[in-house]
Amino acid sequence: MVARLALAAALVFTAAPIAAQEGDAEDPYIWLEEIQGERALAKVDQWNADTEAVLTAQAEYPLAKAWARQILDDTRQIAMPDAIMGDQVTNLWRDADNPRGLWRTATLDSYLAGSPEWRTLIDVDQLGEDEGQSWVWHGANCLAPEYTRCLVSLSPGGTDADVVREFDIATGAFVEGGFTLPEAKSNVAWYDENTLFVGTDEGAGTLTDSGYPRLVKLWQRGTDFAQARLIAEGEQSDISMNGFSVLDGETRYRFVRRGPSFWTSEYALVTDGGDTVALPLPEDAEFEAVLGGFVIGKLNSPMETSAGTEQPGALLAWSLDDVLDGGDPQPFAVFRPSETQAVEQVAASENKLWVKVLDDVSGKLIELTPGSDGWSARAMDLPANSTIQIAETSGTGDTAFVTVESMLTPPTLYAVPSDGPPVAIASEPAQFDASKFSVEQKFAISKDGTKVPYYLVRPKDAEGPLPTLIHAYGGFRAAQTPKYLTAEPYRSGPLGLFWVESGNAYVLANIRGGGEYGPRWHEDALREKRQNSFDDFHAVADDLVANRLAAPGRIAASGRSNGGVLVGAVANQRPDLYGAIISGSPLIDMKRYNKLLAGASWMAEYGNPDVPSDWAFMREWSPYQNMRDTPDVPAAFYYLSTLDDRVHPGHARKAAAKHEAWGQTFYYHEYREGGHSVGSDHEEDAKRAALLLAYLNREIGSGAD
Repeated sequence: MVARLALAAALVFTAAPIAAQEGDAEDPYIWLEEIQGERALAKVDQWNADTEAVLTAQAEYPLAKAWARQILDDTRQIAMPDAIMGDQVTNLWRDADNPRGLWRTATLDSYLAGSPEWRTLIDVDQLGEDEGQSWVWHGANCLAPEYTRCLVSLSPGGTDADVVREFDIATGAFVEGGFTLPEAKSNVAWYDENTLFVGTDEGAGTLTDSGYPRLVKLWQRGTDFAQARLIAEGEQSDISMNGFSVLDGETRYRFVRRGPSFWTSEYALVTDGGDTVALPLPEDAEFEAVLGGFVIGKLNSPMETSAGTEQPGALLAWSLDDVLDGGDPQPFAVFRPSETQAVEQVAASENKLWVKVLDDVSGKLIELTPGSDGWSARAMDLPANSTIQIAETSGTGDTAFVTVESMLTPPTLYAVPSDGPPVAIASEPAQFDASKFSVEQKFAISKDGTKVPYYLVRPKDAEGPLPTLIHAYGGFRAAQTPKYLTAEPYRSGPLGLFWVESGNAYVLANIRGGGEYGPRWHEDALREKRQNSFDDFHAVADDLVANRLAAPGRIAASGRSNGGVLVGAVANQRPDLYGAIISGSPLIDMKRYNKLLAGASWMAEYGNPDVPSDWAFMREWSPYQNMRDTPDVPAAFYYLSTLDDRVHPGHARKAAAKHEAWGQTFYYHEYREGGHSVGSDHEEDAKRAALLLAYLNREIGSGAD
């Protein structure tokens, strides 16, 4: 408590001048929404400096930062396959010498042999230095099957908006006079070697209310973009529009997607003449892949078919030839998950469909093979009770590249061929002595009786309650699967490792709102049901306390982005339970979120605060509106980026201003670059992990005694 009061003295300033100078009666801190405003940035700089002055002086800070940097820059990390392009593989490599990365290529044979012979295509750091830009890599889309021409996306400082430039793999250079698009939140994809699907910011009326492209055009090589042909147009209230193509064997299928809301899509096939033919997928189904002339979709609500009622989570197939012929193709099921399963990833290789399934949050890889008598399924022989992720699939042949890891086992990359056993290609080295710790999956009972799984890591010989960090997300169908402790929690570097190495406990909670048990797990926390996710989080914390594994006030709640709504709400609702709150790139002010940057795109998830009936339930849990001027609130740490063009930095800034006005302890760190992910290189990531460790120690760890 002494430490908290000392920090409060360091960070608390007189609030009356802030409120009196600008703002309105409802929100006196609205001026902090001016992202690059001189006064707003001066306040940010002050908070940053005060937080750093306190936390960097902690004895553990320099040690933790150095250790984090060593882990993040380890040259023994796996060179993940960003793309398998015929007989080549590409990878973006980042280390101490290349903080922004080397985009490089090697032969697939050398990669499979575990000794890739890399050729650098783009040195992102050098390119930024040459062009006077702080470039952050946003990926490359290379045209199959030749894979000689690529659309390279580069972001200035890590924003969602980026620049697109055409690149030639053979020459290793940008194409002179090639396709180029200026900085924008564009949707760009290949139509053919001389034509692009393009949706971009062309001025008034060309973007949706959410700030994404409203139009899809076909742009021919060698012509001015003003001559591009409009082939599809969405509504102003839509989320976005985009075009894309999929190579299925030797057939290239082209599609246009319209997104009326975050959770609905309308897909259409694009004919050779540029016309569109609607696909029969339900609006709330997810387009997963194309294989053997069939489009594969995942259901999110029940659907009546000729074979009966198919349930949410099932994978169905529709004939694309029947669609093009003007018929009414009847779908058939290719995979049905069990009650404890959820389909999390789907990817196609040349002849196979690869499905990553969660079964009570444990990963399994299933191979589906089309046949004249239906599709057969085969579970692949990979380590059980692990997190499995499909990294890539081969376009030629049938090999899936997957990583397998757990909280105590570092990732291993496997090549999983259809005609043989999995082969380990590369493994990350162990970064700590795993024998000192135990991992257990437990279940808490939520307020409405729902069983909520969570993973608990503790020192093996520990007894009684320990200071505990609980991380969760709880939204947007995003399942939280356990990763190696050097990557827990997400975007906090090796904080999870540092925390348990210090003798504490770490928890990953699989609360509702995510996709851990398929569509139903998400539906149970949508809109007016949002409180279920908060109740689930409380249930996990209460379960730890009831079993003498944690103590009230010595529990930290961690979340980022949508997780900002989560941790802000639980802090307001149960200040008796939590002693610290980590809130990264957070959503907080749900009264105004739909007016800030991409916020309007998420109204199907949360509700529309401008509709009185929606605001009636949102008002009950919106973190900003429920903050209170009381002394006993959990000490929050907000981390974010000025250049986050997805979740507005004003959310965290305004919450910090309230803490400041009320004399409450808080910590704040806003990076100038990094975008929504926060951190454009490993130096910033290492610093954040060390700051957070020092913060946790002060608030609920050894420094709080």
